[in-house]
Amino acid sequence: MRRSRITVDLGAIRRNAELLHRTVAPAELWAVVKADAYGHGAVGAARAALEGGASCLCVATAREGEDLREAFPAARILVMCPLAPGEEDAARDARLEVALSSPEVPEGLDVHVKVDTGMGRWGMTLAEALTVPRRQVVGVMSHLATADDPDGSFAGEQIGRFQEVRAAFPGVTAHLANSAGALRFPEARFDAVRCGIALYGLSPFGDDPAGHGLEPALSWRSYVAQARELRPGESTGYGRRFVADAPQRVGIVPVGYADGFRRGLTGTEVLVGGTRRRVVGTISMDSLAVELGEEPEGTEVTLIGDGILAEEHARALGTINYEITCGLNRDRTRADRRIVDG
Repeated sequence: MRRSRITVDLGAIRRNAELLHRTVAPAELWAVVKADAYGHGAVGAARAALEGGASCLCVATAREGEDLREAFPAARILVMCPLAPGEEDAARDARLEVALSSPEVPEGLDVHVKVDTGMGRWGMTLAEALTVPRRQVVGVMSHLATADDPDGSFAGEQIGRFQEVRAAFPGVTAHLANSAGALRFPEARFDAVRCGIALYGLSPFGDDPAGHGLEPALSWRSYVAQARELRPGESTGYGRRFVADAPQRVGIVPVGYADGFRRGLTGTEVLVGGTRRRVVGTISMDSLAVELGEEPEGTEVTLIGDGILAEEHARALGTINYEITCGLNRDRTRADRRIVDG
């Protein structure tokens, strides 16, 4: 390890896919691998998901679809966001299916008609959708806005609206549910579900993924590069946000917000040699500080993994776990990257 190491366990992704596949059956499991599989590596994650029972790969852009087509010549690949101008030829050449948010249908492409049932984002009205020529339509879809909300009333309204949409498009694949919807609302599963976050062993509800039978696939580790002894009144980091009120050892870890350990994570916990320790002081671009006991320099620091959950860091930031893993800097100049299949 140089500065830090990000490890992705494809076995965990495969097992999560198997669990989701069993849970949603007879609906199909479609694996959402956009944004480099939420930071887990699109090609490896896609392969593990397909091996675990997924029957379609979902991406956000045509270019993501093109890259996957090279790796998976026979896979079904759906682009869920509208194509950018001029991308129709690339989508045709890569044999991609595309989500359609307006009635204009690109020639030579299989399309999924997207109806807005309440998300207020991509999609058309049902009346607009009914004007789409049926010969290229292979699917009809929508997206749940509040499936992770404890109050399920609005999600229930969306499910009811989508039932009307499905009835208007008989004989094509109907898909509505994301990970939260697939796990929480059996009536939202229809013919297929699009699971992303749960596939990677992260909870769509922000709680402990183990409670849903999910296994986190990503871990992130670094080490104590320097141990410092602070005397009372001495500080560490910009702005002197941490000032010792008693003798205190701190460890400097060579990871910072440029690596994806966000500046707002002061106060969160990490593992230092297996012991939970608090992150203190202002997080710098390239380093952070943790409280130490007797741990020496060189001690491993687990930033995510071994019970340190992305969900914990997300709560500290007031955000969601998606943003934690998507925000990791996986460039080889910043972190080593390791793929295992355990």
